[in-house]
Amino acid sequence: MDYNITFLPQNKTIRLKPGVTLLNAARRAGVKIATRCDGKAACLMCKVKVDSEHLAALHPPTDAERRKLGSLLDAGTRLSCQAKIRGSVTVHVPEDPLKAAIRKQLERQQQEEDDWF
Repeated sequence: MDYNITFLPQNKTIRLKPGVTLLNAARRAGVKIATRCDGKAACLMCKVKVDSEHLAALHPPTDAERRKLGSLLDAGTRLSCQAKIRGSVTVHVPEDPLKAAIRKQLERQQQEEDDWF
């Protein structure tokens, strides 16, 4: 059986069989999730957020995730390199910090220009 994996804010959905990690699902869907450790739960860069109603669609956290994320797991944060699908799920991919800083700066500049005229 295949399941729908939807990535937000990109709004990309892909159908996959159970057992695929969210990181691999994202790659197949063309969604960029930053990582340096290539899926070894070492860098913590691939954190994603899953709404509480979708947490059951993922296998329980691995020991590595529990050690690395601690209480963040309670808030729906998962390591995409470790979280394996077992149902349809919607995943929130955080904005890259550098891109977020640039976007905010551009928004401030636009606001200043709008206020000027």
